Amino acid sequence: MYNPELAKKSADTIRVLSAEAIQKAKSGHPGMPLGCADYAFTLWDKYLRHNPADPKWIGRDRFVLSAGHGSMLIYSLLHLFNYEGMTMDQIKQFRQWGSLTPGHPEFGHTAGVDVTTGPLGSGFSSAVGMAIALKHFGADTGLDKAGLADQKIYVISGDGCMMEGCTSESASLAGHLKLDNLIVFYDDNSITIEGNTGLAFTEDVEARFKSYNWRVLRIENANDAAQCDAALAEAQKNDGRPTLIIGKTAIGYGAPNKQDKASAHGEPLGEEELAALKAKLGIAGNFTVDADVKAYCDNRCKELTAAAAAWNEKFNAFVNADAALAKKVNALVNREVPADITAQLMAVAPVDKPVASRASSGTILQKVAELVPSLFGGAADLAPSTKSNLKVGGEFSAEDYAGRNLHFGIREFAMGLAANGMALTGLNIPYSSTFFVFSDYMKPAIRLAAIQKLHQIYIFTHDSFYVGEDGPTHEPIEQIAMLRSIPGVTVIRPAEAHEVAGAWAEALKADGPVALLLTRQDLAPYSEEQAAKVDVSKGAYVVDEDEDFNIVLVATGSEVNLALNAAKLMREKGITVRVVSMPSQELFLKQDPEYQEEVLPGCVPVVSIEAASTFGWNRFADLAIGLDDFGASAPYKVLAEKFGFTPEAIVEQIMDAFEDDDCDCGCGCEDEGCSCGCHDDK
Repeated sequence: MYNPELAKKSADTIRVLSAEAIQKAKSGHPGMPLGCADYAFTLWDKYLRHNPADPKWIGRDRFVLSAGHGSMLIYSLLHLFNYEGMTMDQIKQFRQWGSLTPGHPEFGHTAGVDVTTGPLGSGFSSAVGMAIALKHFGADTGLDKAGLADQKIYVISGDGCMMEGCTSESASLAGHLKLDNLIVFYDDNSITIEGNTGLAFTEDVEARFKSYNWRVLRIENANDAAQCDAALAEAQKNDGRPTLIIGKTAIGYGAPNKQDKASAHGEPLGEEELAALKAKLGIAGNFTVDADVKAYCDNRCKELTAAAAAWNEKFNAFVNADAALAKKVNALVNREVPADITAQLMAVAPVDKPVASRASSGTILQKVAELVPSLFGGAADLAPSTKSNLKVGGEFSAEDYAGRNLHFGIREFAMGLAANGMALTGLNIPYSSTFFVFSDYMKPAIRLAAIQKLHQIYIFTHDSFYVGEDGPTHEPIEQIAMLRSIPGVTVIRPAEAHEVAGAWAEALKADGPVALLLTRQDLAPYSEEQAAKVDVSKGAYVVDEDEDFNIVLVATGSEVNLALNAAKLMREKGITVRVVSMPSQELFLKQDPEYQEEVLPGCVPVVSIEAASTFGWNRFADLAIGLDDFGASAPYKVLAEKFGFTPEAIVEQIMDAFEDDDCDCGCGCEDEGCSCGCHDDK
């Protein structure tokens, strides 16, 4: 039962716990937790549907602290509502090694944290993805018609979130899609690190969001719990639009000498100010929760658990009444992938003629959609070019949330962050698509996906300078090194249609983000003998070789065909060659050392060939052939000639690099015992 007096005392308890933990850590951001405590506690106590006994409960609302620097706010809430592991000792260990209370909230690390936040605006944009995924799940399963898909996403954002461009992108998309399950609180405290927001931010946020087709509510004093309660009650009255609640707060509320000052934002209050805060709020002791607050929150936890049990009973009865529906829901919730997915995708790979890997991916994608019902996504206005539209399932829109083709518009950053939110619901395997060069716009989102270990798939096409006439602005060079540098991201650049099928299979089986890099230009399919060797799961494998090879050519994507053709020329010169396809460095490096040595023997010179930056190839190759400058505008065959990506030019570069008067065969090895035997008699 809601009690205004105890709710107010609970909010003040959050203020003190937050300030104490930050003071003990000697770092952190007390201003926002102190300013937002009344709104946050009112939300968690009275409106947020959650189950502390089951933080992953499928029926729960989601809470997103987009202003993630105020992390002590959510840790205090988790402590008061008895979330697993969030003991007072953890509060005392704020920002310390091994604690459940890191400087910014981390999904998968702390029970009850639904999304990793910190980079401002990213939580807001991920929340839009959550809203999309929950709408789709409800409509796709019919749970919406049964009243079982009314979960909401609640966000707390700040001035910084409002300034970030990703917020504008995603808010525009949310308004267009009429995501009425999204409720955002804007902590309008007029303060940033440098001072008053008037230094750089004077726009009319209300007018902006209204233009996005959002409903806007106002709380004149969001440090008044009654006003917060009234606004949240109004927000529950669905009018078919997402809701923005603009709440005027005082940063550092309750700290007599720091309230409304920029210094309250990102530094501890200090011992004297902390004591003054506690005296003003009437809270004694250190790191304590008074018995009446504890009892009040414990009682609310029991109510929440009982409500979750009642919802589960209704959910199970509805789902289990229809065997087909039960099977579908189970497939979605568990994101099921057939055990024989590789074989099934190989069977539909278009291998009868040369075809661009973006096109073979488009063909294979249709089979994926049939086999994996949880696959859900789209492109940033480029589906016709990236071949990422599904032929079945229809268009996801405000009129049809069951549609499987999601149109993100020309909003790559928002797309990446929304896909994160979609994955975070645990109800789908999202995919997103654009030209590879525009992964630059998505880099922060990809990094957050990797940090959170989110299973999602990026379809990046037009993957090299072979884009041609569009010129250097559209020809990715360094982007592949960027992706490979992000821990936890698996990059797969398939050589032709068989490998594309294998790449999709690995992407669907992965436990983190996977980027598929696909060509605009046609690629010749492997011969039947070569196709039988394809094993993308190993990351690299031997495609073609001579019995006593004395040099290894390792290539990715479109350059595998180039390496095969270069090998033919080298054989004409009497040089024996092994050709290795390495679609994924990451998957190869996961193999045992024996397999790695088997594919790339240490005693034989290795040459890498890739139409991109050579950065990073030194770990595998003695000579890296690539492009360490930007592309140019011309037909792609002209660029291949100018940049040295013809078989003749490749052979010339190899011969120049390994020319050695003491070597009979051109392998360049100076050691006796070389596999080619050229030094044995010297």
